[in-house]
Amino acid sequence: MHTLHRYMPVAVLAACAAVAAAQQPGRAGRGGATPDDSAGFAAIFNGSSLADWDGEPGFWRVEAGSIIGETTAERVLKQNTFLIWRGGTVRDFELKLDFRLTEAANSGVQYRSVVLPEVSKWAMRGYQADMDGANTYTGMVYEERGRGFLAPRGMFNRLAADKTSKQIAILGEPDVLKAAIKTGAEWNQMHIIAKGNTLIHVINSRVMAVFIDEEPEGRAAEGLLGLQLHVGKPMRNEFRNILLKRL
Repeated sequence: MHTLHRYMPVAVLAACAAVAAAQQPGRAGRGGATPDDSAGFAAIFNGSSLADWDGEPGFWRVEAGSIIGETTAERVLKQNTFLIWRGGTVRDFELKLDFRLTEAANSGVQYRSVVLPEVSKWAMRGYQADMDGANTYTGMVYEERGRGFLAPRGMFNRLAADKTSKQIAILGEPDVLKAAIKTGAEWNQMHIIAKGNTLIHVINSRVMAVFIDEEPEGRAAEGLLGLQLHVGKPMRNEFRNILLKRL
């Protein structure tokens, strides 16, 4: 616990403590917003249209209250594309959303990110809460078109100013955490907490990854939100109940 106090802001410690309490046996989340932890959150998806969202035509739609990102054998991607929230930027925040993916899917929630117009109107670079249908990487802290793997699932990592990466703690065995992530028709809840240079990813009330970014040239304090649709085999990514709380 001394290590956590040394590196993490008080507000983030409080958030971690609340999540840790929630993941005690018998209290694991089952998708959807947690009833006693909804104060201050506002919906940024209205459940019926892509108002305030901007994505590559032909790949995104709203269906039965969910955002659908889908590719088919006839409609393929040449590069990763993103549905970008145009309602503003995020700095310190919490984000909750429900997601479910087909087995071949590869996706993620992009945050504090930027658009790369030289690549595409819908290409992004920045922090990502990674997810995939096989749950090989789901929950990790990744940086799209940047530094790559920052904190794999089960790791609490810190990247120092000199670009030295250090493992601060182990949050749990990756396969044990993987078992808490649902597949098939069931929904999962992703909960992202970004406070200062500390990033926390939680799925179904289990802390999946924590990352402290102390590299001045690489870290981002503010940027855009987005949902990823990845190149690859035909896939279907679904998102609903997208809630934002600014800290």
